[in-house]
Parts: sequence; structure tokens; C-alpha cells
Amino acid sequence: MTKDGEEITMAVEGTCDAKFAELREEFERNFAERGEVGASVCLSVGGETMVDLWGGQADPTHDQAWEEDTVSIVFSCSKAATALCAHILIDRGELKLAAPVSDYWPEFAQKGKEGTTVQMMLNHESAVPAFRDPIKPGGYLDWDYMVKRIEEEEAHWVPGTSSGYHMVSFGWTVGELVRRVSGKSLGSFFRDELAGPLGADFWLGVPVDFAHPVAPIIPFQPSPDMEMTAFTQKLLTDPQSIQALSFLNSGGWDMNDPKGHKAEIGGAGGISNARGQVAMYTPLANGGEHKGVRIVSEERIAHMERCSVATSVNMTLLCGTRFASGFMKSMDNRAYPGGKQMTALIGERAFGHVGAGGSIGFADPECNLAFSYTMNRMGQGLLLNDRGQSLIDAAYRALGYRSNESGAWVR
Repeated sequence: MTKDGEEITMAVEGTCDAKFAELREEFERNFAERGEVGASVCLSVGGETMVDLWGGQADPTHDQAWEEDTVSIVFSCSKAATALCAHILIDRGELKLAAPVSDYWPEFAQKGKEGTTVQMMLNHESAVPAFRDPIKPGGYLDWDYMVKRIEEEEAHWVPGTSSGYHMVSFGWTVGELVRRVSGKSLGSFFRDELAGPLGADFWLGVPVDFAHPVAPIIPFQPSPDMEMTAFTQKLLTDPQSIQALSFLNSGGWDMNDPKGHKAEIGGAGGISNARGQVAMYTPLANGGEHKGVRIVSEERIAHMERCSVATSVNMTLLCGTRFASGFMKSMDNRAYPGGKQMTALIGERAFGHVGAGGSIGFADPECNLAFSYTMNRMGQGLLLNDRGQSLIDAAYRALGYRSNESGAWVR
């Protein structure tokens, strides 16, 4: 990275077990060669933290370094936190996957959505991936308003017949189920049942007295020769498409506005860093329990890692997708035009979620791995890019894995 014509070396701080020396080298290479600005990477194996690194600048406009406790918006990594809240209630028998959503949320059952089940909600099959009419200014910050919009939206397809990524609306579809069943807001339930007991720096709506430095997100800057995905082409050419409406019809949501950080936007507004996400995923990689705190049962984890819906052409993303009841599985779209931008290669049993621009968190019960990478400069695409994938690749190689024909990591 250069400033005023001078080369600047980005210091990487933290700890890294010698076994993962290649991962540290790739993290440093992200700054030297791949345009990284500020970032963190963390992983645990068998419940032991083996890598906890951070570096670069949290806010280059004010020359602020990325510190140990720096956090940022992790976009759709938030969906995993929201889904996990639902799975806790499922594990307790308070929420049933096969039940109609109307059993818990009667107002949802209208305008073609009457047959929607809880499983369909988690599978992105509930047919409300976008809103046809404009969201009011600041609408994303108003939970009740967004829930009413979900209720009144006409289904974009017959629920259960197709899967279309609910880019932001997932936070209100699944989040409202959590609220109705638990009696707590999504953010409160997540804090009380997950983040608090695990000591995880992860918030779905930060408190008023929030003290952690929040790194502003730096939007991706496309180049003229960039290969566009089918999703991007549709977004740019059809303003009434699911792609355009799900991405652009946001009521002017500003991802760097502190007021927005306080809102419980469970589909895209979570605040965390790599260490915070690894704290959440570590129990899921180790039978549901860590340091005496049990989050879910082993039986529930077996369900959480199982692919529950797979499509060759997702109604929203227009590429192949694989989901496991609210979590992403390994997705290899490299054969599509621009498909490298819509790819995330993890272990075959692994489950987690990416965030727009390249962040990720996941658990892999096969090797008891919990992994996360977060950053402030968005890369191209909605899934991973070379920065995050290189770190994942190095982690799996250190654990004795190889990449198979479909790109997933296997022993």
C-alpha cells in the first residue's frame, strides 16, 4: 500500500501457532498484494484458539489503526447469528421446522405466503426476498415497519417451490419468528442466549454505551474491465428485478451511520470481528458446548450442517447455491461467468455464512475448526474473494486437507 508515493508496511499483530504459519503469510500478503486495508482473522481447533491476528487501518481517512478490539459490519455473516437463534428455539421444542409460520406469526399468512413453513423461512424459500414498493427513508432501522412490509408483500413465487436468497429480509423473516416465540427482540435474544454466555464480541444492534472502535466500510470500486455476474447484470439493467430491489431498495440505509449500528438488522447489520465470530462458532465445531456453555445439542448440529436446499440457479443470486437451514454450505460457481465472485470453498461438513465484500465465519465439525475473517474494504462479489479464500485454503492445508473436484476441502 502506498501513501503520497511512499510504500507503507502494514503491521500484523496478534498470535499464530507455528502450524498455521502459511496462513499468517497469506494474511500479510493480503496487505502487500491484494489491497487489504484493515482486517482480522481468527480460528480455533478443538476449542483452542490457534490464530488471532489483525492489522492495517480501521479508518485510513483518519489514520486510525485496526486494533485488537476493532469491529465492523459483517453484512450477511449476521444471518448465521439470526439462524442460530432460531435453532436454539428449535432445540428447545419451542419452534418446529415443519410447522406453518402462521402458527407463530398469523399476519404473515397472506398474499400467497399462507403455506410457508419454518423450514422454508430458513431455506430462503419463503418468497419475500425483496420489496416491490419503495422502503421509506430509514425503514431498515424500524423493526415494526419492516415486519409489516414483510406481511404485506405479495409472494414472489409459491413458497417452497424455489429458493431465492433473502439478502436483507432474512433478518426480519427469521428474526420475527425468534421474537414471537421467545418474547425478546432478536438482538436481545442473541445477546442473552449466545453472545453474552460465550463472551463473543458480536452484536445484532449495539448498545447505547458501545465502546468498541467501528471500522467504516470502504465500498468496492468496480473497474471498467470487471467481468460481471448474471446477478450484477440483472441488477444494473432491470430496476424492478428481484436483484435490483433486494440490493438497492433499502430506504437509504447507510452502513456507516452509527444510528444504523444500533438497529437490529439481522440480515446484514451485525457488528463483529473475526474473534467474535469464532467465539460463536467454536461450540458448533465441538458438539455444541464450549467451556461449560452449551448452546445447542449434538443432534441439532447434525441438522445444522446438513444441506437442506440446493439450486442450480438461485432466484436472487442467479447462480448455484447450497444452504443448510439458514447457513451457507460450500458453493463452487467458478464455471459461471464471473463465478469466482460467487464462490466460497469450505469443508464438506462445514456450515456458516459469508458477508458481502468477502467476510466469512463458519464451523467445521469434522475437524473441530471454527474460522472467521473480517475486513473493512469490500471486494468484488457477494461471496468470497482471494483474500478470504486464501486464508481458508491455508487453514485447511495446515489441518491435512486437500481440495476435491468440487472445490470443497476433504481429508
